[in-house]
Amino acid sequence: MNFHHEPITFVGQVNLKVQNLERSLAFYQEVIGFKVLEQTERSANLTADGKTVLLSIQQPNNVVPKQGRTTGLYHYALLMPKRSDLAKIVNHFVEIGLQFGSSDHLVSEALYLSDPDGNGIEIYIDREPSEWDWKNGEVAMTVNPLNFADLLAGGKQQSWKGLPAGTVMGHIHLHVSELKKTEEFYIKGLGFEVVNRYGAQALFISDGKYHHHIGLNTWNGVGAPTPSPNSVGLESYTLMLPNEEKRNEIIAQLKNIGAPVTEENGSFVTSDPSGNRILLQV
Repeated sequence: MNFHHEPITFVGQVNLKVQNLERSLAFYQEVIGFKVLEQTERSANLTADGKTVLLSIQQPNNVVPKQGRTTGLYHYALLMPKRSDLAKIVNHFVEIGLQFGSSDHLVSEALYLSDPDGNGIEIYIDREPSEWDWKNGEVAMTVNPLNFADLLAGGKQQSWKGLPAGTVMGHIHLHVSELKKTEEFYIKGLGFEVVNRYGAQALFISDGKYHHHIGLNTWNGVGAPTPSPNSVGLESYTLMLPNEEKRNEIIAQLKNIGAPVTEENGSFVTSDPSGNRILLQV
């Protein structure tokens, strides 16, 4: 089952603001293993396969550092094709002396780190969907220690050569200011379904029974403000929709709940109740 392909609605691209383009480019190429697809003086598009943009970074005018306790990016997550790919990047991180976190979420095995501006990054692989445990429409996810001995048993031989071509944007996890209106926006507006509730503090939502395409949490505080437009962090993210018909349906649903939809340079843009900008792309 491909959860990042039509007819599924999924996150295709994440657009970030950074303080120093050169510093970020060095990190994203040397540490994460992206390739540069296009570059200007103040922005760059990054790819794993040489054609699909997964991440864009831009250095705004009068940029200010990431502001704490605001809405926006918690992390974006790069999904690798194979478990041996995750083993290879672990070996690479160890070789360069990089500190990173890790977790076994039952549905996936994940590494956690941040870019030089404090933008959160997850790099993960999925377990087989047949191994995911569903009960009453909710998928079981947890935070267990990652079994590195088992993971690395498979990845010692080959050297690391950057992100493999089959890497996709697996999901995005956002800080939001509250969950009630947020849930309405993502479920009734964008048409996702809730697949896991983490107490009263977080929601995980997906399309097509994925474990989550989007995570939403209030860990920065209920009522957290939107960061300033020139602040480091999330500029926007792109939702990939299967066709024009689906996009029109979603635009109608968004308008129906009073959510904003505008047209910018030929793409339709909406914002969730916490000010996270979303591009609706076919």
